[in-house]
Amino acid sequence: MITAIVLIKTSVDRIPEIAEQIAALDSVSEVFSVTGTYDLIAMVRVREHEDLAEVIPGRISKIPGVEGTDTHVAFRTYSQHDLEAAFAIGLDS
Repeated sequence: MITAIVLIKTSVDRIPEIAEQIAALDSVSEVFSVTGTYDLIAMVRVREHEDLAEVIPGRISKIPGVEGTDTHVAFRTYSQHDLEAAFAIGLDS
């Protein structure tokens, strides 16, 4: 699974509506409304790199009110769950 973090600039007066439209897309797992330079952050998860082109410029960028995106593809994913499992290897209960 390939994970992309998409930073999104939008029309400020339409942030909630745009966030809902992005969240409804199949490959989007979460959308966060944030402070700072960008208005939204979307987590996109796809099977193939080519699928990113379909989702990000093909769908997200075409939503009315989306003014621009900046995409970061994850090399690895670390989570609290992964760390707990790694530390538990070889330990007897």
